[in-house]
Amino acid sequence: MEWQTPTLVDVLEARRRISRYLRPTPLYSYTSLGELLGAEVFVKHENHQPIGAFKVRGGINLISQLSPPERERGVIAASTGNHGQSIAYAARLFGVSATICVPEAANPIKVASMRGLGAELVVEGRDFDEAREHCERLANEHGYRYVHSGNEPLLIAGVATETLEILEEQPQTEVIVVPVGGGSGAAGACIVAKAVNPGIRVIGVQSQAAPAAYRSWRERRLVEDRMQTFAEGLATRTAFELPQRILWQWLDEFVLVGDDEIRAAQALMIEATRNLIEAAGAAPLAAALRLRQQLASKRIALIASGGNATREQLLNVLSSPGNDSSRHPGPP
Repeated sequence: MEWQTPTLVDVLEARRRISRYLRPTPLYSYTSLGELLGAEVFVKHENHQPIGAFKVRGGINLISQLSPPERERGVIAASTGNHGQSIAYAARLFGVSATICVPEAANPIKVASMRGLGAELVVEGRDFDEAREHCERLANEHGYRYVHSGNEPLLIAGVATETLEILEEQPQTEVIVVPVGGGSGAAGACIVAKAVNPGIRVIGVQSQAAPAAYRSWRERRLVEDRMQTFAEGLATRTAFELPQRILWQWLDEFVLVGDDEIRAAQALMIEATRNLIEAAGAAPLAAALRLRQQLASKRIALIASGGNATREQLLNVLSSPGNDSSRHPGPP
């Protein structure tokens, strides 16, 4: 299938649509993270969104543009949580019925949020991709408007507004580090950064335990791979075509990090920023620590994509060996 790659004009139109419903999120600098990396570090706090994640930008942009027949049929999506919350939130906003397919081990915080937003939940499959395959069958059977978590130009244009906000507030930003699951956030970052200033480096990061998007970017073809990461926001077995096409064209670098590195970065970000940061949202810091030498003295933006961590996840991360805050500089 052919999709139109979003442009900066599409992102500006998305910003106009969603600005009625969402405020810009904070972009804060943290001295402790800067000292750790030897750079000027800013964190884009998408965990401050009403669903606790960046994807709500894309959900509002897409659902607001549904045709009358699509609104009447309702929408369906598959998600480990944040995409589903986004669609549920936007569907309630615009009076559209929403069905969300989630895997059996989906984050209970995100599941409760989707249910509270009025979505009908269908639990199916061991992981995201099994839930997605079931979702696609239901869409065909019932005629729902299927909202893919990556292959949707309006979603990508919507989430790209986070990068637009970064560069409006800090136009001298030199590097943007963004987590990659399906790739919509990284694709959006590339579209905006390269249109505004081609010299800005955009770096994607994914878990070594779920490297499908990374391998697809390296090999310039869509591949499947294992999915064993604890970071559900990065947990995909297969790459998505539209985000990958954009990443193939514009992404400067793609880094794989271990789950232990993500856990350590998550603990550090929680302590340094005094914010609730989920695992995927901490992956950019894990990548920046890996790339510390090449990022030294740069002005860096880390996208904290979400903050939907459960109590059990937090206890596990904060009590893991090696996550002792005394090893790192304290908060600014």
